[in-house]
Amino acid sequence: MQQRTGEEKAPGLGLSKIEFIALAAALMSLNALAIDIMLPGLQQMGASLGVENENHRQYVISAYFAGMALALLPYGPLSDRYGRRNPLMAGMLIYVVAAIAAAFMTSFEGVLAMRFLQGIGAASTRVIAVSMVRDRFGGRQMAETMSLIFMVFMVIPVIAPSVGQIMLLIGGWQFIFFSMGIAGAAIVLWGFLRMPETLAPEDRRPFTIASISSAFAIVLTNRFSLLYTLASTFVFGALFAFINSAQQVYVGIYGLGNTFPLVFAVIAGFMALSSYLNSRFVVRVGMRRLSHGALTGFMLVSLIWLVWSMNGTVPFVPFLILFALAMFQFGWIGSNFNSIAMEPLGHIAGSASSVQGFIQTLGGGFIGAVIGQAFDGTTTPLAAGFFGLAVIALVLVAIAEKGKLYAAAPQRQEGLRH
Repeated sequence: MQQRTGEEKAPGLGLSKIEFIALAAALMSLNALAIDIMLPGLQQMGASLGVENENHRQYVISAYFAGMALALLPYGPLSDRYGRRNPLMAGMLIYVVAAIAAAFMTSFEGVLAMRFLQGIGAASTRVIAVSMVRDRFGGRQMAETMSLIFMVFMVIPVIAPSVGQIMLLIGGWQFIFFSMGIAGAAIVLWGFLRMPETLAPEDRRPFTIASISSAFAIVLTNRFSLLYTLASTFVFGALFAFINSAQQVYVGIYGLGNTFPLVFAVIAGFMALSSYLNSRFVVRVGMRRLSHGALTGFMLVSLIWLVWSMNGTVPFVPFLILFALAMFQFGWIGSNFNSIAMEPLGHIAGSASSVQGFIQTLGGGFIGAVIGQAFDGTTTPLAAGFFGLAVIALVLVAIAEKGKLYAAAPQRQEGLRH
C-alpha cells in the first residue's frame, strides 16, 4: 500500500480539502450530537420514565458508549474489505432509525436499547472517518488534518446542549431524539451525494475473523500504538466521566438551571480553540512536544482542582477557570495521541482504527461510568479521577518514549519499532 504523507489525493478523490474536512467532521459530530444534546433532557426523561436514582440516568450515555464500543471491531475490517462508503452508509442509517425509534419508547429500558443500537450505528463514523483521513494523509499532516476536523467537530458540543434545551421547551425529551434523526439523515444525504471512496481496490484486504485477530496482534505488539492507545483510553475516561456527571455538577452543585448549556458551550469553545491552535503548531512543533506538554498541564490543573475540592466546594468561577484550562489541554492531547498511535499502522488503517477505537471507547466508557457513578454531590470524585487518570496516561507515554518526553520524534519508520 502506498503511504500517503501529505496533500496527495486518494484515487477518485475529487473533494477539496475544505469539504473533505467538513464532511469528516460532520460524520464524527454525530457522536457528539448523540451525547451532548441529551444532557439537558436527562432529568426530564428520568422523571417521565420513572427513574428515581439520578446516577442511573447516566445509563442513557453509558448504553450508547457500550453499543459503540462493541461495534467498532467489525467496521474497520469491513471497510478494509468493501471500501469506506458502503459500511459507513449502513451504520449511519442504523443511527438515524434508532434515534427516531427512541422517541417512541415508553420505558427506560426501551430507550436504553435504542441508545445501544444507536451506538452501534455511530461506531461506523468513529472508525471510518479516521480511516478516510489516514487514507489521504500521514504523520504530522494527519495530525494537522485531525485537529482541523476536531475543531469543526467541537462546534457540536458548543451548540448541542442549547439545541437540546430548545427541544425540551418545544416538545419534551422525545424531540431531542427527533432532532438527532433529522441531523443524521441530512448527513447521510450529504455523504451519499458527495463522499468519494478513499480506499483503492488494490489496497483492500479480505474480511475474516483472522483479520480482526491480526489487527489486534499488530496494535498490541507495536509499542507506540499500544501505549498511546492506552494513554488515550485513560484521558478519554476523564472526558467521559465529565460527560456523565456534567448535568449533576452544573445543575445540582452550582444551580445553573437553564444556563447550563451556555457554560457547557464555553468549555467546548476552549477545546475548539486548542484544536485550532494545535492545527497551526503541530507541523512545526511536533505531535509529541505538544501532547506531552498538554498532558503535564492537564495533570497539574487537575491536582490543583483536587486539593481545592477536598477542602470544600470550589466556588463556581475558579471551578470554571480550572476546568476550562483542563479541557484546553485535552484539545492538544486527543488528536495527537490518536495520530501517533495510528502512525505505524497505515497498512491496516481501518482495522487498526477499529481496534484502537474499541479499546478507547470500551475502556474510557467504563472508566467514565465508574467515576460518574461515584458522584456524591461534590466535584471531588471527578477531580480525583482527572488527576489519577492523567498520572497513569503520563506513565504510559513515558514508557512508550523510553523516558524521552517533550522531544520531537526523529524521522523514522516507526512501524518497524516494537
